[in-house]
Amino acid sequence: MNYSAIKYFDIANGEGVRTSLFVSGCRRHCPYCFNGEAWRFDAGEPFDEAVQAKVIESLGAAFCDGLTILGGEPMEPENQEGLVEFVERVKREVPNKAIWCFTGDTLDELEPGGPHFTEFTNRLLDCVDVLVDGPFENDLHDITLRFRGSSNQRVIDMNATREAARAAGVKPSQAVALWQDEEVYATHSMKRDDVPEYFQHG
Repeated sequence: MNYSAIKYFDIANGEGVRTSLFVSGCRRHCPYCFNGEAWRFDAGEPFDEAVQAKVIESLGAAFCDGLTILGGEPMEPENQEGLVEFVERVKREVPNKAIWCFTGDTLDELEPGGPHFTEFTNRLLDCVDVLVDGPFENDLHDITLRFRGSSNQRVIDMNATREAARAAGVKPSQAVALWQDEEVYATHSMKRDDVPEYFQHG
């Protein structure tokens, strides 16, 4: 598996300060994709042991909140195989750091019978704390949304979803629990009392 970029100290792709891994390869080719240069599976460099070790080392920093995986498309079958042992290693070595994953697949498409379900999918999803699912749709583009580009996409709390699914005896896609953002971001508003005095004018 190749990666097209790694961003350390990233604050755009998940909560807090993160290390973001952009894998190479995507067959979706969504119009207006922000990262079309990562569509090719041979783009970038090999995600070898030395690179993996550097990523894990970065996650050990006290200020780093976790790992984000995006692309490209992490859930392309080739990339699932290339990622699964790495994300399991992340969970073992830095278990207190949350893993976010962005995918053009919806959660139900990653379940048995779905187009991108493979022998590695469940292992990979079991390591994911927050899944941002669904393809980017330009007609639904909304710049007020945090951590997603269009309103059809969901930010899923995978830990809460798995717990709800187990309790109800259903598939995770039938018990989706959305990740809860801070109120000031979720409402897209800020009360005057919330604004520091030195920013208040008039």
